[in-house]
Amino acid sequence: MKFTATIALLAVSVSSCAAFAPSTLGARQATSLSAEETSRSQFIQQSLAAAAAFAVLPQTASAAKYGSFGSGSSSVLDPKSAEIDSDILASDSVQKALQGIKGYSATVASMKATLESDPQADIGSAIRRELDFSKLRSDLNAANEAFDEDTQRGTDRIIRVILQDITELETANRQKPGIPRSEIRLGNMKAKLDKLGKAFGEYLTMV
Repeated sequence: MKFTATIALLAVSVSSCAAFAPSTLGARQATSLSAEETSRSQFIQQSLAAAAAFAVLPQTASAAKYGSFGSGSSSVLDPKSAEIDSDILASDSVQKALQGIKGYSATVASMKATLESDPQADIGSAIRRELDFSKLRSDLNAANEAFDEDTQRGTDRIIRVILQDITELETANRQKPGIPRSEIRLGNMKAKLDKLGKAFGEYLTMV
C-alpha cells in the first residue's frame, strides 16, 4: 500500500515537473525575445536620430551663411562702421549686383503704390518675377563680397530679413477667388512692403 502511494506520488511529481518545464522555457524565450525587441527598438531609435542629424546638416551649412531664417532685426549696424574693400566694390560684378538691388528696392515701392491704388490687386506674379529668390540672393551675396567679415555678419542679417519678408509677402498676397482681401491682410502686406523697403535701403546705405 505504501509502495503504491509512493509510486503515485512520484508520478504526480514527474507530471508536475513536466508541466512546469515548458513554462520555464517559454519564459526564457519570452525574455530573450523581449531583449531582442528592446535592442532592435534602441537600434531603430539611434538610426532615426542619426538620419535626422544628417538631414539637419544642409540646414546647418545654410545657417553658417544666413543664420536662423528671418531672425533678428534689419537694423544691425551703423553704416559708418562698415568696412569696404574699394577695389572689390568697383568691380563689375559688385556694381551690377548693386544696380540689381536698387531695382528690387524700386519694385517694392511700385508694389506699395499698386496696393494704394487698388487694395485688391494681385501682385503675386510681380513678386515672383521681379523679386526672384535665386537672382536676388545671388545679387545680395555678390555685393556682400565688398564688405569685411565683421560687416558681413550685419549685412547677412539684413539678407535674412529680406528673404523672409518676401516669402511672407507672397503668402499674404494669396487670396481665394471671389473673396475680397480684408483690411487686416492688406495692412499686413503693406507692412511687409514697408519693412522690405527699409531693409533694402539699409543695405544700400552700407555702400
